[in-house]
Amino acid sequence: MEECKILLDKKELSVIDILELDQKIFGKMDKSQRAFNQKIRSYKLPDIREILDYQNKYQLNNSQLANHFQLSRNTIAKWKKMIL
Repeated sequence: MEECKILLDKKELSVIDILELDQKIFGKMDKSQRAFNQKIRSYKLPDIREILDYQNKYQLNNSQLANHFQLSRNTIAKWKKMIL
């Protein structure tokens, strides 16, 4: 509960915050759970920008970013084309 308090006290939660909370509460998921959750995820434009900013901040390539957020490399590439 203490680990999550900082995130829960925020006025607005971003996608990154929600993913972090999910991992802290439920731990690592198995492959079938991860595949199901990936199908029902959706991202708004501010969330996409935050994810791409994360990539720039930590100097990650598309593959590393996709692995970190459990996304497709093609999704990352599509978002970059859409934003730029």
